Amino acid sequence: MPTIRIESPQSDDVIALLRQGDEFALSLYPAESYYGLDLAALEADDVSLFVAREDGAARGTAALVDRGDGSAEIKRMFVTDAARGLGIGRRLLEALEAHARASDITTVQLETGLPQVAAIALYEKLGYEQIPRFGTYADDPTSYCMEKHL
Repeated sequence: MPTIRIESPQSDDVIALLRQGDEFALSLYPAESYYGLDLAALEADDVSLFVAREDGAARGTAALVDRGDGSAEIKRMFVTDAARGLGIGRRLLEALEAHARASDITTVQLETGLPQVAAIALYEKLGYEQIPRFGTYADDPTSYCMEKHL
């Protein structure tokens, strides 16, 4: 059973995992359609980075960006190939949502891409619904935006 907690993005294994996430996303999308947060952004006061570990090894990440208005955005959601199908993505989202509720966040939004069918299916299973593209994603035809009211 993986453990999930908020961590700094600065540990070597988390940095390596974030790089894997970057490489995965950039294998699916052109660079101009990639919206990942960098290390400096992940350390901002309004960002909580959740790390899933199994046997001490980092296997997945998800960041919650608190917008300060009762809403937040999920960023940097990624699970390693070896850990996919083990429920880590679901557990990351559940931990992130529990933290959001405790922080008085009532709406969580995210952006993913049309090629990520498995991710979209997971989000739908957990109650996320498609919404019109928002913010910086509004004009990007590869973006698929979703939202959940907590």
